[in-house]
Amino acid sequence: MDPSRRKFLATTLYSAALPIPAFHEVADRAEKQTGAPTARVGKGHVATVRGVTDSIADILDEHGGAIARPMAASFIVNTLGPYLRADASGAVKRDMLSAASDLVYLTGWMAMYEKEHGRAQQWYHRALTLARDADDHVTYCRTLRGMALQAANLKLGRRALDLADSAAQAAPRSGPRLRAFLTGQQAHGAALVGDRRQAFTRLAETEAALSRADDRRDAIGGYDLAAYYFHVSSVTYALGDLPASIKAMQDSNRVRPPMEKQGRAHASALLAQRRLEAGHLEASCATWESFLDDYENLSSARADEHFTTLRATLRPYRDHRTARSVLIRAGEVGRRKVTV
Repeated sequence: MDPSRRKFLATTLYSAALPIPAFHEVADRAEKQTGAPTARVGKGHVATVRGVTDSIADILDEHGGAIARPMAASFIVNTLGPYLRADASGAVKRDMLSAASDLVYLTGWMAMYEKEHGRAQQWYHRALTLARDADDHVTYCRTLRGMALQAANLKLGRRALDLADSAAQAAPRSGPRLRAFLTGQQAHGAALVGDRRQAFTRLAETEAALSRADDRRDAIGGYDLAAYYFHVSSVTYALGDLPASIKAMQDSNRVRPPMEKQGRAHASALLAQRRLEAGHLEASCATWESFLDDYENLSSARADEHFTTLRATLRPYRDHRTARSVLIRAGEVGRRKVTV
């Protein structure tokens, strides 16, 4: 793998854009690993890492990042660290580095989703290094794409677009599903800088690539129709088309796999806010009810933030019967989550 200096420059500039807090809790412990040494690793150890990564991704979907991320951190500290330092054949060593980069990328994504952005950048940079050393184009560009999403969430439009473009350039041999994964993020980045033509061109490329993909569901970095509609909603909202954004977000939740509770809760919260922004109080309340269905069983800082938004945005309408009903239920859900 030969990532260009430009691609590395993009990640460096992004890091410089934000203060990065001290990173002691997990990453340093992974470097100073004290777990039992592993003398030599083979294909079975690589399969273990990939299996655990898939399981953590499933737990993330079902229960949220506050449950899944400590599991990932513990496995990295106690198991993955010794595996990476163990002897192995050249092929197994590369496979182990690649498997490690997937898990570290996922851990960074969870930190980003839980709004620990400095920590997420540290994980992302570690994932880039592991993927580079493994000659793993897919995880390398997937990680750059994750950094682009983080920049978009932080409203850093130009950096979001630069990182999304770098991710696409790092994957010249990508298949159709990965291509859709990358161009969808490019579309959002273009919309954030007001480039309507590029945004819709990228969305068309995303739709075309996804139509050529198989039906496999990837646990890490997967891209499906729900993700595509979410990108359509993000693009149209950034470009000021509120009705189109609402429709696309409805479509995203309509086709979302049932097990993706965390993703559905996030989409529902955004949809509820946009419906209220459009003046549709009853529809917003109905969507907040759907959010609460998922939120009650999630442990996620971002979901908690949406819960706070629910109460803040509906409080001015507490004299409205439907809004009052949602607020009462929200209070009950909040009390149950505190006492669990």
